[in-house]
Amino acid sequence: MQVLVDTSVWIDYFRGSGDSTKLDLLIDENLIVTNEIVLTELLPYLEIKKQTKVIALLYEINKIQLDINWKEIIELQVKCLESGANGIGIPDLIIAQNAKQSGSKVYSLDKHFRLLNQVLNIDLYK
Repeated sequence: MQVLVDTSVWIDYFRGSGDSTKLDLLIDENLIVTNEIVLTELLPYLEIKKQTKVIALLYEINKIQLDINWKEIIELQVKCLESGANGIGIPDLIIAQNAKQSGSKVYSLDKHFRLLNQVLNIDLYK
């Protein structure tokens, strides 16, 4: 099993505001993966805060190659809109598509992924 950890989990983890036990376990078991979208959302803030050690550690995480199928992204967005799941951004759709392509579970605190799970049946880590 591999788990694609969404930006929302990392932000919560870095703030120390949530239950980090699950993420610590995933890290210890070497089950986490990332992609360029998640890194692109996280790294600018960490760069500004000069968190060079954290940045280096994030770059060490296994990356899932992004193979964006734009036609499928459009179809996913149509399914979401038809089901009433409005406001799901393209980055979240790409992350969901990337997780499905790689057979990864998604670990997210973002409500959009719960909606995506209902509409698209993505595999969520709980």
